[in-house]
Amino acid sequence: METIYVAGGCLWGVQAFLKTLPGVIETEAGRANGRSSTIEGEYDGYAECVKVNFNPEIVTVDDMMSYLFEIIDPYSVNKQGEDVGLKYRTGIYSEQPEHLETARQFIKNQYDAEKIAVEVKMLMNYVKSAKEHQDRLDKFPNDYCHIPKTLMNKYK
Repeated sequence: METIYVAGGCLWGVQAFLKTLPGVIETEAGRANGRSSTIEGEYDGYAECVKVNFNPEIVTVDDMMSYLFEIIDPYSVNKQGEDVGLKYRTGIYSEQPEHLETARQFIKNQYDAEKIAVEVKMLMNYVKSAKEHQDRLDKFPNDYCHIPKTLMNKYK
């Protein structure tokens, strides 16, 4: 099992989407790469993200990048759908440099890397989100989500 942290705007939809993917073992809503070890005020620079535990024999980091780019606008800075602000930035975070190299290579091969607004960085810190944010769209399926419902069920 390996772990990667995926930020793609509001974490509710990102978690709901990622947990449907083949090879994903477990997801957890959280915040990554803030300026402190706790979430304070306006999230203190954290990006809303989903911690993804996955089986690399079934789904690779390259696959994860393909899936992420299905649900985001990779050129949008600090905004996905109606969600605007630093906490809604997009990114791939990991404690494993090879994950980040794979992500950078994916971007370089598929997109104009100079214009991409997707962070690819080492995970500096992570804070698990409160219980009410875990699997939110399972509990409240009509809550707002920037990801089209057709994509939410694409891999089920």
